[in-house]
Amino acid sequence: MTEDQRDLLLAARESHAAAGLLLSGGYPGFAVSRAYYCMFYVAEAFLEGAEMSFSKHSAVIAAFGREFVQTGKVPVEFHRSLLEALELRHQGDYGPRKAVPPEQAQQLIAQAKRFLEVAEELIGPLPVEES
Repeated sequence: MTEDQRDLLLAARESHAAAGLLLSGGYPGFAVSRAYYCMFYVAEAFLEGAEMSFSKHSAVIAAFGREFVQTGKVPVEFHRSLLEALELRHQGDYGPRKAVPPEQAQQLIAQAKRFLEVAEELIGPLPVEES
């Protein structure tokens, strides 16, 4: 794991934690945004390991699908989750208030956690969180 990958995965971990806090505070729209960023940072970490970097979210998502999902390195469900997360993020950030139900946010947060766990299995483990 490179230092950049480590930083991206730590940002993913923090985004996942923030998503949970936002959901428990009654902000599911903002929670899905943080869950999306958790997944996005994981995708960037995978690409960083292949020495690939992109400035647009759409380019990151497309390259992740092409380089890691289509090749079978990462299960297809994670690309689908990332695409779903992007759509929900747009609803949460730009849609009407309460556009994202809490149950949907909870489901996306759980998907983000699984994505982060797969990254730690395939890229390498992160340091244990200090309390």
